[in-house]
Amino acid sequence: MARRPLPRILSSGTMSLARGRDLARTAADSATDVLHPLLVIGRGLRILAAAGRRRWSQTPKDKRGPALFLGAACVLVVALVPYGPLLALITLMAAAAWHGRDRTPAKTGPSDAETERLGSLYEALVPYFSIPEDPSPLFAHGGDWDKAFSGYEFDEAGRITRLHIRYPAYFTDGEATSRARIESLLHAKSGRGREYLFDWDEEGNQLDLRVLAALPTGIAAQPFVTSPGETVLGFTDAGGVQRTLPVLEGDEPRDVPPVIWRTGPRSAEPHLLAVGQPGSGTSTLLRSVALQALRQGGDVLIVDGGGSGEYSCLSGRVGVLAVECGPTGAQATLEWAAQETERRLIATHRAREVGRPAPEDTRRPLWILLDQPSVLAHLAVAEGGPDPLAQLQVPLRHGRPAHVTVVVAEQFGHLELLNDAVWQHTRARVVLGPAAVQQVADVLGLPPHTTPTAQVPPGRGYARLGTGPVHRLQVPATPDPYDEAAHPAYRQAVLELLPERQPGPHRLLSAKSLRALAALDAQPEVAAEAP
Repeated sequence: MARRPLPRILSSGTMSLARGRDLARTAADSATDVLHPLLVIGRGLRILAAAGRRRWSQTPKDKRGPALFLGAACVLVVALVPYGPLLALITLMAAAAWHGRDRTPAKTGPSDAETERLGSLYEALVPYFSIPEDPSPLFAHGGDWDKAFSGYEFDEAGRITRLHIRYPAYFTDGEATSRARIESLLHAKSGRGREYLFDWDEEGNQLDLRVLAALPTGIAAQPFVTSPGETVLGFTDAGGVQRTLPVLEGDEPRDVPPVIWRTGPRSAEPHLLAVGQPGSGTSTLLRSVALQALRQGGDVLIVDGGGSGEYSCLSGRVGVLAVECGPTGAQATLEWAAQETERRLIATHRAREVGRPAPEDTRRPLWILLDQPSVLAHLAVAEGGPDPLAQLQVPLRHGRPAHVTVVVAEQFGHLELLNDAVWQHTRARVVLGPAAVQQVADVLGLPPHTTPTAQVPPGRGYARLGTGPVHRLQVPATPDPYDEAAHPAYRQAVLELLPERQPGPHRLLSAKSLRALAALDAQPEVAAEAP
C-alpha cells in the first residue's frame, strides 16, 4: 500500500506564503491565457510601428512632403467611405496579429550534429548487439539507426538526455557483465560527468537511458516531520520512494522524497554502517543522526576515532552521555555500553516474567556513534591494550530488543580492520563520496543503478536498507557549527538544533568513572545503595 505524504506543519507563516505564491502564479497563468490575443496584437503593432519608423528614416527628405500628403489623402478617403474606419481598424488588427504571431520554427527531427551523434552511438553498439548468424540484424555497420532508437532527447549543448533503445532478443541482458558493458559504453559515448539511469526491460528487449537531475544540496539540518524511531538519512529521487517530507531549502518550502531509516525493536535494519573517503560527508551524516536522536529523546554516546574534534559542539548537551577521543576512554565507554545492553535485556526479561511492562529506562533509545573506530583499535593494539571494537559485539547482536542502535562510520582504506560483527549486523549501509562501482557493490551488496561520477558534493552517495533497492542519497548539510569555513546559514541551523547544556559545571565522563558506572550496573544491589 502506498504511503501518503505526511501533512505539513504550519510554522512561522511559511505555508501561508507558499499558498499565496501558488495562487499568484495560478492567477498570472490564467491572465496570460486570457490576454494572449491582446499580447499578440500588441507585439504586432510594435513590429509594424518599428517597420514604419524604419521606412520613414530611409525616405529622402525631398520626398517626405509628398508622402505625408498621400498618407493624409488616404486617411481622408477612408474616413469618407461608409464603414471605412471600421474596415481600416479590422485590417490593422489582422496585420498586427499576423506579424505578432509566434514564428518559432517547430523542430521536426534531429539536427545534423544530433544525427551524427546518434549515428556514431549506433555504430558503437553494433559489436555488442549483433551476431554473424542473424539474417536481418537490427544493428549492422552502415545500418539505419531509426529502427533501433525509437526515442531521443537532447539538451541545449547537443548532448543526449534520454534515449530509448531496442535490442535483439538474443542479447544476454540477464547477465550483469553484459549489461555493465553496455552501460559503460553508453556512459562514455553520451558524455561523462553526468549520472545516467538505465532501465532495462528484459521482457520487451528495450533499454531506456535517462540523465538524472542533481539532488538538492541546499537543504540544511532542520526538524524533520517523522515518527518516533524514524531517522532521515538524506534525500533521493522522486521515483525511488513513495513518501515526501516538507523541508525548507533556504527560505523556500519544498516537498522532497527522503530515505527513512527505521530503528527500534521491530526494525529489520537496527544498525548502520557508513563508508566514504576523507571529506565525503560521513561525519556530517553522524552529526545529522545524533541531532535527530537527541530531538526524539534518546541518549547518545560518541566515539571520535579521528580525534578531529568535530563533535565538540555536542559536549555537555542534554542527552549526550560522553564524547570520547582516546583509546582508553573509548574502551571504557564501549564496555559500559555493552553492560548497559545486558542490563536492559535482563530488566526487560524479568519484567515480562511477572507480566509487567518493561521499565522506562530500558525503553529510552541509546545511540552509539563511532567515527573511524579503526584508528582507536590500532592505537589500543599498539599500546598493548584490548581492541575497543570487541565490545561492540553485545550491542550489535542484542541491541535491537534493548533499544540500542550502533552507527559506525569508516573510510574505505580501513574496512579490513572492522570485525565480523560489524559487517554481519549493520544491515543498513551508506556509501558517500566518489567511489568505483565495485567499491559500492562490495559495501551495499548490489551495484548502483546509476553511473557514479568522479566529482560529487559532500554528503552525496548511495544508501541501501537491508535487502531493499539502492537509492541515490544526499545527506542534509550538517557541518560542525564551530567550523568557520562552513556556510554561516548551515552552521546557524545546527546551533538551533543543539539541545541545551546540562545545568552546573559539566565534565566528560572519564575512563575511570565509566568503569565505576559499569561496575555499579553489574551489581544492582550496590547501585541501589550508591549515592
